[in-house]
Amino acid sequence: MLPREELLKGVENRDSLARVIDQAEQAIKTWEVVMTDFLSPPELAEMQRVFSRLTDVQLLAWGGYPQAERQRVAIARSELPLDQSQVSLVAIEIAGNFLFDSATHRDFLGAMLGTGIVREKTGDIIVLGERGAQAIVVPELAEFLTMSLQQVRSVPVKTQAIDLSELKIREPKKKELTTVEASLRLDAIASAGFGMSRSKMVDFIDSGDVRVNWKEVTQASSHVKSGDLIAIRGKGRLEVGEIAVTKKERYRVQLTRYM
Repeated sequence: MLPREELLKGVENRDSLARVIDQAEQAIKTWEVVMTDFLSPPELAEMQRVFSRLTDVQLLAWGGYPQAERQRVAIARSELPLDQSQVSLVAIEIAGNFLFDSATHRDFLGAMLGTGIVREKTGDIIVLGERGAQAIVVPELAEFLTMSLQQVRSVPVKTQAIDLSELKIREPKKKELTTVEASLRLDAIASAGFGMSRSKMVDFIDSGDVRVNWKEVTQASSHVKSGDLIAIRGKGRLEVGEIAVTKKERYRVQLTRYM
C-alpha cells in the first residue's frame, strides 16, 4: 500500500490526488495500466511532484497533442512498458456555421456539459472560428456526443469522431525578451515579463491569481529560477530561461512569454 496520508500532506488538490492514489494502488495490485480522467495543469503538476517520490509506479500524461493543457494519465507498475498509445483518447469535431453567431471556448464547453457529461471526461477544446471546434474526450463518450450534441448557441452542429491526427493545432504566440533585475523576486521578474507595473503584479500575487509551476504563490518576495513557469489567470504564461549575473552583480534573465 502507498503511504496515503504522507502523500496527501499539504496538497492543494486533495480530492483529485486521492482518486489518483486509489488508481495507483489498483495498478500495483492488478499489474494493469489504469487510466485517470482528464486532469488540469495544476492537478497534473501536483500529482507529478507527489509521485516523483515513489519507485513502485510510473506515470505517463498525454492530452492528444504536445501542448495539451488537460491530460489523462496512464498509471502502471514501474516494471511494465508504458507509451502514449496506451492513453485512451478520442477527438471529435463540432462543425457548424458560426459566421453570424460566433462561439467561444466557454460556449462549446457549456454545450458539451449540457448533454449531461462531466468536465473530468473532457480534455482540450480547440476553437476553429466560424467553422466550429474540435474537442478531446474519453473514448466512451464519443458516440454519445455524436448523437446528443446538436446545437451550440443558436447554431445547429454536426458532431463526429475524427482521428487525433486531424486536430488543427495552432502554435502558441510567443515573445522572447531579456530583463536585468536587482533580484530574482517573483514580482520583479513577472512584472518585467508581463509588461506591467510591480505594484499591479503584487496585487495579482496577493489575490491568488499567480501560479509558479502551477502551484499558487502568494509571496511577492518568492524567488524564481531557470525553468520556472509563471502563469497569471487570464494573462498567459511566462517561462524563465537562462539566468546570468552581470558585472554589476545584477541578474540578466531570458524570458519567453506565451500569449
